[in-house]
Amino acid sequence: MDEMEGTIKKFLYLNRRAPYGTIYALESLEVVLIGAAFDQDVSLAFIDDGVYELKKNQDTTKAEMKNFSPTYRALEGYDVEKLYVDKASLEARGLTEEDLIVPVQVLDAAQMTQLMEQQDVVLSF
Repeated sequence: MDEMEGTIKKFLYLNRRAPYGTIYALESLEVVLIGAAFDQDVSLAFIDDGVYELKKNQDTTKAEMKNFSPTYRALEGYDVEKLYVDKASLEARGLTEEDLIVPVQVLDAAQMTQLMEQQDVVLSF
């Protein structure tokens, strides 16, 4: 019997940076998909400029990067359904839930802190 079989940990991937201009957002997305493939309990949180990762209708031509934002719509197919956005970060950037490419749960600072405390592993990108 595999020693890892049955061991499920809670992973929170914390996305703090804008989606384009650096590799962090794409790397986070790839790691999330790997974690989900190993049947871990995966959650994503978007704070600070990370909220831009979920913004609809992004034009990436000037950044000379492929627009990978539509990939967030595929997460549900990998059983990644827990997506959280920091309310203050969203509001500070003039965005609303309607501006986002996927459904999310908007959390205030206290709720975001509680979410982080409930995890076994928090990875920040």
